[in-house]
Order: sequence, then C-alpha cells, then structure tokens
Amino acid sequence: MNKVLIGGAWPYANGSLHIGHIAGLLPGDVLARYHRAIGDDVYFVSGSDCHGTPVAIRAKQENRSPREISDLYHEEFTECFRALGFSYEEYTKTSAEEHKAFIKEFHGKLYESEYVYEKEVPQAYCTCCDTFLADRFVLGKCPKCGEDTRGDQCDACGTVLEPENLLEPICAVCKNKITFKPSKHLYIAISKLEKELRALVDENKGWRKNAVSFTNRYIEEGLRDRALTRDLDWGIDVPKEGYEEKSIYIWAENVLGYLSASKVAAERKGTSFAELWGKDAKHYYVHGKDNIPFHTIILPALLLANGDGWHLPDQIVSSEYLTLEGKKISTSKNYAIWIKDLIGKYEPDSIRYFFIANGPEKKDADFSWREYINSHNGELLGAYGNFVNRSLAFIGKYWDGVVPQGTLKPETEQKIAALYGRVGKQIEDGAFKDALDEIFEFIRSANKFFDSEQPWITRTTDEVKCQDTLYQCVQIIANLSVLLAPFLPFSSEKVSKWLSIELNWAQKSVPAGFKLPEVEILFQRIDKKVIEIESEKLKAIL
Repeated sequence: MNKVLIGGAWPYANGSLHIGHIAGLLPGDVLARYHRAIGDDVYFVSGSDCHGTPVAIRAKQENRSPREISDLYHEEFTECFRALGFSYEEYTKTSAEEHKAFIKEFHGKLYESEYVYEKEVPQAYCTCCDTFLADRFVLGKCPKCGEDTRGDQCDACGTVLEPENLLEPICAVCKNKITFKPSKHLYIAISKLEKELRALVDENKGWRKNAVSFTNRYIEEGLRDRALTRDLDWGIDVPKEGYEEKSIYIWAENVLGYLSASKVAAERKGTSFAELWGKDAKHYYVHGKDNIPFHTIILPALLLANGDGWHLPDQIVSSEYLTLEGKKISTSKNYAIWIKDLIGKYEPDSIRYFFIANGPEKKDADFSWREYINSHNGELLGAYGNFVNRSLAFIGKYWDGVVPQGTLKPETEQKIAALYGRVGKQIEDGAFKDALDEIFEFIRSANKFFDSEQPWITRTTDEVKCQDTLYQCVQIIANLSVLLAPFLPFSSEKVSKWLSIELNWAQKSVPAGFKLPEVEILFQRIDKKVIEIESEKLKAIL
C-alpha cells in the first residue's frame, strides 16, 4: 500500500468561492478517489487560508473581527466542497490550534538554520487604511512590461515582484497612494538553494509544462530571498524573541498547511506521519498557475531549509486560467459565478463533468452557459445517462428487472481491461481530460452497440440474442460506474448500489439472474431557457 499525499491549494477566507477556484482544485479529488480505488493510503488535505491582510481588510470593511470573517467563509467553503463531493481526509483552517502549533514548531527549527537571517526593509503601508499591506494588496505598474499588476507577481509577463519595485504603487483596497516604512524582518535565503531547486525541477517528470517553464524562468531571473515575517496583527505569532509584535508571513505558513493538516489526518487514522513525508511516499500539489512559485520555489525552500528531510513535491498539477463568457473573472466587480449559488441549482456531477472535460487543464478555458448546458444535455445525459437508463429500463420492463443470460464478448472484455489501464495511467499523469475523453468514447461505442443490436426488435424475433445484448450492456454499465467514479462520484454511487458492486479499481461482473431495484433517471435535462436567464444575469453586472 502506497502512501499518497494530495494537497489542494488553500483559498483565502475573505470571500466566496467562484468557478475558477473549483476548476483549479477539482483534479485533486479525482486523484484522491482514484488512488483510494487502487488501494493506496490517501491523505487529501487542504483548508481555508484565514490569516493575513486579505482577511483583515475584509473584516475592517464589514466592521467585524478577522476571526468572524474567516470562520464565516470557512464554513461556507466546507459546505461547498462537501456538496461537490470533495473527499478530503482533512479540510481545516490556518487559524486552527493544531496548525498554529505545528507552524511555530517548524519555524522555531527553521530560524536555527544557516538560511535564515535578519534584515531591515521598506514595507508597504497605507495611511488611509492604517495598516501594513501584504504584497498582493499593493497595486501598480510592472517595471518590466508596464502592465497593471499587484505587488507579488505580474500576471502579464510573469515577473516576480516586490511592492517597492512597482511604479505608481497604490493600496488595492482604498486606491490611495502608499508609503514605505522601514521594518526589521526575518528572511529565508532562497538564493542559496538554487542548486537544490534546479535539481528538483530537472529530476521531476510529473510537473506540468507551465510549472516547469515558470519555475525555470524564476530561477534564471535570479532567486530572491523572501520575508518570513510581516508587521500584521492577524496571523501566527513569530516564535522568536524581539519579534513579539509581528506575525509569520502568510506564504511562509499557509503552504506548510499541507504538513499540519496531514499530521492531523495521520493521527486520526493511526498511521505514520513520518512515513507520509518519507522518501517512499507520493506527493501531488493541485492549484492554479498563479500559485506555481509558492509550490515549486517557496514550499521546497522552506522544507529544505528546515533540514528535517521532508519529502519534496513529486507532481505539480497546475491549471491555467478560467474566464467567464470570454471575460476575466473579477471578484471586486462581482463578475463571477459563485459556487454557493451554483450548487443549489445544478447537479454536482454535472458541474464536475464540465470542469474536467472543458476546464483549463493545458490551456486557458472559458465557461459559457451555452457550452455548459449543451455539455450536460449532450454528453452527460445524452450519451452516458441515456445508455444506462435505456438499458436498465428495458430489462425492468421486459425481464421484470432480472439480468438475463448472456456472455461478454472477448473483444469487449479486452477493451474494458485496457480502459482501466489507460485511464488509470492518465489520471496518475494528470491528464484528466484525456482520461474522461477515453471513457466517453467507449460510452459512445456502447450506445452504437445497443442501437445496432436492436433489442426492441430481437425481443420478439431472437430472444437469446436480445438477452445476450442486455447482459453485455449491464456489464459495460457496471464497469463504467467504476471508471467514472473519480470524476462523477454521485452517479457512480447510484449505479453501484443498483448493481450491488464495489467501486474499487477492478473489472466488474454482474451475474445473470441478479434482480435490479427500481431504477431512477440518472441525470435530469436542463431547460435551454437557462442559457438566456443566466447569461442576462451576467450582462446586468457589466
């Protein structure tokens, strides 16, 4: 049994989740469900990022405490992930006592290393908001390409920045000019780890191309040392004398949440945390491409500098960007589709299917209501749902729900066996869209088989052939429920209960004579009027 850690990026608990978050994080659940199905010991972990300026500013805007705001959104996130079937072993928050205790212990050891030093630096300060600003809350123009950017990274050219590098810097909240105040902080000497970080990129073949290219660019441009501490009230206290009024910088603690959360999960399961972070484990990190440097540079640097031999990232599953009806998602302008609104109206498997089949896996992707509705009605309902329901309904109507006698054709059995192998390999490699395409190509061939065999005719002209056709359809459905379980867990669970099979990653067989229960429609059709209704809502925002 292999130990597998799957870390999903931690969303900021300062506002609701939108479809961009789900598009980037959903592959983590596919990986987790698949690895459990093949028998691995899985630790799928994440949590809400509750600390730092984003939460503090939102709290100030609403005249509430940062804890109130972060707890509110943490609960909302938890419900959204639950409703969409995210199967976390541990979904926690950075304000949890277990996380804070772990981070203080880790940083205490880190500060003893040769890679940590003290430096006085200019830190961005907004006199209007009366607060020091984290990098992401400083806006300005990129000194390299001239485009509008934030203080940590330019989305236009990819340059890693510091707020003091920006041209015309302003506060992201109040849009007033900012000042810079000198402040003493602890820094990690990432520049001294260039050799190790280069080797990490070169030796790992499981990183997506965007992660490799971005990381190589960061290294080539010259690795910059990063602050470990910040002048912030809302965060984890720095475990070092003389730093009592400061907090651990958010990106020096939230990426370590993968360690703290998996430690909690391991203790709950009664398994070895040390083995999970040992050399024989397998680690995936799932996030959007804007988080690449924090998982390929910052996290490995922290782990290396700490010196306890922590397992470094094996696979980086970094998605591209998602747009909405051809336009950039903007939370500040409320131009987004919020998950809390989506889950109450549409089936979770429908949402999951769209963002795997049409998501930003290898290139930027766009969500449109027309494409979503057509995808649901055409592929999910029209191909898969139709095959399942018409096959089982036919047996229910003409064979009293009893699976008839038959034999699975050797070529079909071979196709199914090969499909398990190919789909499993594609999931492990992060090629989720290709895996889903393979399965749906098989579904389309199954529908063609049903049509060509014409059981509605052979029922009266050749009963033996009709029974054999239906028997084979049942076997195909059983195996489809397993193959699709990582992607569509809700519908797969329904089908597996109907056929009384387990969803472990192995070929299935339903015996002749098995009595089917009453079968319901697997997916409901979505009225195309929804396209116009939902599209008009978005237009009204612009």
